[in-house]
Amino acid sequence: MKLRYTILYVEDVPATLAFYERAFGLARGMLHPSDDYGELATGSTTLSFSSRRLMRTLGKDPAAPDPLRPSFEIAFETDDVEGAFARAVAAGAIPKQAPRREEWGQTTSYVTDLDGYLVEICSAVGGAA
Repeated sequence: MKLRYTILYVEDVPATLAFYERAFGLARGMLHPSDDYGELATGSTTLSFSSRRLMRTLGKDPAAPDPLRPSFEIAFETDDVEGAFARAVAAGAIPKQAPRREEWGQTTSYVTDLDGYLVEICSAVGGAA
């Protein structure tokens, strides 16, 4: 078994795709003609987005993320945490933790996206991406 994709429930799928393209340099995989589902290519897995409206029509009631009490995070690894953090903030991400070197050798930083999801921008554990 393998992890194929993660889906985040958002208000505006096209705007979210455009944000992730600008903020994190990801490539768009696809956007459904309905604008209710889209994907970003992230390597062997896909970061996907579904509209909350679509999920409600499917009988689900997704909760909005709470950036003050996150229940999970997504993480992007890079060898330039400072530059990636600045790019994300310039694209509209809300800074939550500026880049800092952790005692275990990793550099970490945090932002939230347009919908309030927590996104970590980090180096590899041990310091190298």
